[in-house]
Amino acid sequence: MSLTPFRLNLSLVRRLAAASSSSCSSSSGTKTGNSLPRPAQLARFGFAPGRRKWPLFRGRCPSRRGKGVMSARRVWPRPFLRPLHAHTRLVPETTQRDRAAKLIKTILKKDDHAYISFYNALVHEGYKDLAALLQDGIPIISPRNGNKSTDGVTSYVKTILCEGGVPQRPVVFATRPELTKRIQRKLYKLKSDPGWVVIYGMAGCGKTVLAADALRDHNLLKDCFPGGVHWVSIGKQDKSGLLIKLQNLCLRLDQDVTYLQRPPLNIEEAKDRLRVLLFRKYPRSLLVLDDIWDSWVLKAFDSHFQILLTSRDRSVTDSVTGKKYEVPVESGLSHEKALEILSLFVNMEITELPEKADWIVKECKGSPLVVSLIGALLRDFPNRWEYYLRQLQNKQFRRIKKSSSYDYEALDEAMSISVEMLPENSKDYYRDLSVLQKDVKVPSKVFCVLWDIETEEAEDILQGFVNKSLLFCDRNGKSFHYYLHDLQLDFLTEKNRDQLQALHKKVVHQYKNHYAQYMPNSTQEDWMYWYNFLAYHMSSASMHDELCALMFSLEWIKTKTELVGPAHLIHEYVEYSEILNEKDPIARENFQEFLSLNGHLLGRQPSLDIVQLGLCQPESSKVYQQAKLQAQQGLDKGSFYVEWMNKQSIKNTYRLVVRPHTDAVYHACFSQDRHRIASCGADKTLQIFKAESGEKLLEVKAHDDEVLCCSFSADDRFVATCSADKKVKVWNSRTGQPVCIFEEHTEQVNCCQFSNTNHNQFLLATCSNDSFIKLWDLNKKYCRNTLFDHSSSVTHCRFSPNDKYIASCSADGTLMLWYAQSANKRKTVDIRGNFRNVDEYQDDMEVLVKCCSWSSDSTTIVVAAKNKLFRTDTKISTSLPEVLINHHYTIQYCDFCPNSQMVAVALSNYSVEIWNIESCSKIADCRGHMSWVHSVTFSFDGSLFLTSSDDQTIRIWETSKVCNFSAIVLNREIDVLFLDSDVIILAIDSSKRLQLISGYTGNTIYLTKEQDSLICCCCLSHDRKVAAFGENNGTVKVLSLQNGNTLNSRTGHREAVQHCQFTSDGKTLISSSDDSTIQVWNWQSEECILLKGHNERVKKFLLLKDSRLLSWSFDGTVKLWNIVTGEIEKDVICHENAILSCAISPDATMFSTTSSDKTAKIWSFETSSMLHKLNSHESCVRCCAFSLNNELLATGDDNREIRVWDVSRGELLHLCSRASIDEGESAHEGWVTDLCFSPDNKILVSSAGYIKWWNVDTGQPLQTFYTNGTDLKSLHVSPDFKVCVTVDNLGILYVLRIME
Repeated sequence: MSLTPFRLNLSLVRRLAAASSSSCSSSSGTKTGNSLPRPAQLARFGFAPGRRKWPLFRGRCPSRRGKGVMSARRVWPRPFLRPLHAHTRLVPETTQRDRAAKLIKTILKKDDHAYISFYNALVHEGYKDLAALLQDGIPIISPRNGNKSTDGVTSYVKTILCEGGVPQRPVVFATRPELTKRIQRKLYKLKSDPGWVVIYGMAGCGKTVLAADALRDHNLLKDCFPGGVHWVSIGKQDKSGLLIKLQNLCLRLDQDVTYLQRPPLNIEEAKDRLRVLLFRKYPRSLLVLDDIWDSWVLKAFDSHFQILLTSRDRSVTDSVTGKKYEVPVESGLSHEKALEILSLFVNMEITELPEKADWIVKECKGSPLVVSLIGALLRDFPNRWEYYLRQLQNKQFRRIKKSSSYDYEALDEAMSISVEMLPENSKDYYRDLSVLQKDVKVPSKVFCVLWDIETEEAEDILQGFVNKSLLFCDRNGKSFHYYLHDLQLDFLTEKNRDQLQALHKKVVHQYKNHYAQYMPNSTQEDWMYWYNFLAYHMSSASMHDELCALMFSLEWIKTKTELVGPAHLIHEYVEYSEILNEKDPIARENFQEFLSLNGHLLGRQPSLDIVQLGLCQPESSKVYQQAKLQAQQGLDKGSFYVEWMNKQSIKNTYRLVVRPHTDAVYHACFSQDRHRIASCGADKTLQIFKAESGEKLLEVKAHDDEVLCCSFSADDRFVATCSADKKVKVWNSRTGQPVCIFEEHTEQVNCCQFSNTNHNQFLLATCSNDSFIKLWDLNKKYCRNTLFDHSSSVTHCRFSPNDKYIASCSADGTLMLWYAQSANKRKTVDIRGNFRNVDEYQDDMEVLVKCCSWSSDSTTIVVAAKNKLFRTDTKISTSLPEVLINHHYTIQYCDFCPNSQMVAVALSNYSVEIWNIESCSKIADCRGHMSWVHSVTFSFDGSLFLTSSDDQTIRIWETSKVCNFSAIVLNREIDVLFLDSDVIILAIDSSKRLQLISGYTGNTIYLTKEQDSLICCCCLSHDRKVAAFGENNGTVKVLSLQNGNTLNSRTGHREAVQHCQFTSDGKTLISSSDDSTIQVWNWQSEECILLKGHNERVKKFLLLKDSRLLSWSFDGTVKLWNIVTGEIEKDVICHENAILSCAISPDATMFSTTSSDKTAKIWSFETSSMLHKLNSHESCVRCCAFSLNNELLATGDDNREIRVWDVSRGELLHLCSRASIDEGESAHEGWVTDLCFSPDNKILVSSAGYIKWWNVDTGQPLQTFYTNGTDLKSLHVSPDFKVCVTVDNLGILYVLRIME
């Protein structure tokens, strides 16, 4: 309701003028109940000349300093939001009488609340006689008035808060609704019972503002505190200061002088007076005590009141009675909230803020105090963004001042005041916290080590800091973890800068004393901290020798990578490279490379022996030298190690292997600056990590289904993802926050790509199985165009480098080019037409065009479909593409190398090849993945490329190193001769040549010329004079190894020759084929016998004594042949399904068979009867081997398990599987393909995804050798068991010798 006009009478003016005149003439006098001289009192009301600010109408001591966003700006009653203008109107009046009259007129021009506020101010400040003159004119405002103002607060709430002296909202104010509601919920608990609601937090977190804002609720005040709210700002006080606060509060509450005889003379009397006033005059009211520092202060208010208090010290209520409800204010402002406050201060839209605003907000660490202080400074000095950012970054807190408007003159004062209040013995402990890292929660055990005290004692000390909001605590189960706010840590670091090195040195020394005998393990509470930060402390302490010893330790590398993964350790090699290089640059390079290439194994294989892995490094490597020394020491203790004899001939072409996902990786790409990599996959996540170290920067649960593609924007600010869930999402690449979500596609979205140039217009192209390509405008967040002309799923789309065109590929067999600006189609390229001439082509056959890539000049596109790579010129109107590559394997993906004519293609054989499209020649063959390669992507400068695979890894390759490396690799079909001083290997390479290799050196002794047909198998004569090989056209040839001439050839098979072998005299060559025949050919005399009997292809054969041969086939039979007569001597039907392997006992009395029917069988050679059927395998049984004493049989299956059987009883003795590795993991990766016993029958060696040696008696593994590739086909073991030879699927040869 409106106020009835108040009549300004001369009597009132005279009284006001007289009061002011007498005040000015008696400057040394004091007013009862107020400790300030009269001029200071009157100056509060603006009467003193030269006063720059309007008075603060709150019952608080003017010498007290406040805090928070609220207190950082002086608080006015709502009628005085423009105090300077009102003051200006008063100054021209020459007499005190005229000023008093002008003041009253000014007040009457405002609303009812202004009058009430002025009246209350007179009462609260001790001008009771002046207030009495205004009492008759006080307007009546109905408490039922529910009309809300523009800020949503009712008139009733305004009246209650104004009368209670509750601070107004700051002019710049950002809501924190979750905290506000939490406080209100606690306040509702005081509705019927007295108690304490404690809001606690560190300096500058906004406690005062939150407390005031929680009271701006109509229902809360009506239901819980109808008696009103009374706000008292306490601050740091002695007893006399507290008494003054209590006297003023009693005076405020006793406006009608009902109980006022005289001011209370001591705190106890004031406590009694306050109890009487609150219980009799203001029942069910709320008393707010702002900024409590000491617990003894609260005893003056411990009289069963309803109290809300704010404090930095959580424990202030420990000594008072009644129920207590705590509200911690730990979290700061969000990044967006802080930007909002800055924008309000400088009167700009958030989008208009300069780029430095983001960095300033980050440096403010979410502190409301710091954000508001910087905002106020920028309002006055709008061109100082860079200056204040630099001061924050350099921790120059003393230079960030705003004393005219803020209670703390500088940031360091706001923080140091809390530290200075600590007891002296606690200050040293708190100083030790200067060495902590930001955003790191430290377990209490670390402080026990640091201070050499018991856990309970350390936790008591730390809890004291927590109670005073100088430290934060996070309880994780039974353990406590402690951390500092970033602002507190910055302050401590700056304050103790001269002592930091000594403090870090103390940490290292205490660690070494505590863990002198052993390293921390995962059962200890503090293990994670030491593995993450010990190197940091050593570096900060300038303990360079200790740091190098740590970083060049295989034991430290193994333990740390097993516990925390390899990425952090690689990052430390980079971060501390300058220190490490001073000590030994070669060692730093060796250890970093070792970890970069093998860290994915160390992090995932808990049983891996790092010494064995180190032995695989080049002999010049410091890693190898340390591993060799440890291996020799281990041999004396019964350890088992093998040396890779020919490793010097092998060169790694990739620089880093990371395993960021838990399932297949479908796509990965570099950021424009090449510093980061984004990846996505079947685990539904988006991962962003450092390209140099693999250190994870961001992990986002991106979609509800598999994420199929990801792409960085041209400025690297955003990452787009698309998924089988039909959605396209755009993320902030730094924070992982979603920017926008597009849901217009109706089927899975296969590809997404941003435009390549940044002109403040972000375009995103996506394509889907719904046959549409869509162009999205990120600025306006809508679909700008839909491109439709494909008749089937669109698999891939890409902008041209100049953003003029968009290319799209489809399962309809076409490539289409579109204008990016108009979205009109430019031309269609028919890819399907290139497959019409192939034999298996049908009219309805789908030709899936998988992907495309542009040359850097936007004139050429390469397109992949099935096993072909095509090239088309965008300038030529013809739609017929040129075939560049016609491969044996399916092409999965392709990418053009920027600024060159190289194209990388990912193939279905797990490899990636680099081709020169000008010469149509293969430059390099990149092998390393163990499963499908889904994508290959170059960096924007072409210096690196990365590959992502089903094997969950991403490999980063150096383009120059790859292109300088030979593209020739070996086939897994080899023949081996073991000599006394060497091992001779005959191998087939990828260029259809035979290589004769020295196993111990890896050098090629002899190389044949390229053959016309694909070579399938090969063999050596025992005298090493001739070699033979079988081709896929059924031909076998014999070569002279002296001159390379073909000595003889024969095409006796109709299909590919899969196995060949010379007899011991080298005159006869035996070969088996897919055509189910075996050929016995005397290549010198031309005599030939063809053994026909099998109904399906022959798997393999074994030569026996007395001119006999044992063969087994996919037809389930084993046949014994006389190779002189060609007759079958025995024909045994062993299995209903294919026989996969066969072994003969050393005494030739038994043979065993294994089959795809999941069984193994032992047979009598003499009677051809089955002796035992071995049934416990759960998958195809792929291999078998007898021990040399004829007592044991080992079998291996596709379930990656090995079983050892007692031959005489047919009983299972051991299952070689989950012996020493995590539950759920098998002994091998991949099928078990070969087995061999040692001569003493005590060791068994097996091949699968890698090679393992087993203790036969216990079934426990002795050692594992991890090959670079996988899918080992066979093992060639020397008669003395000391050497074994194999080739992996990458074509890498391994000659391994057991160390002695």
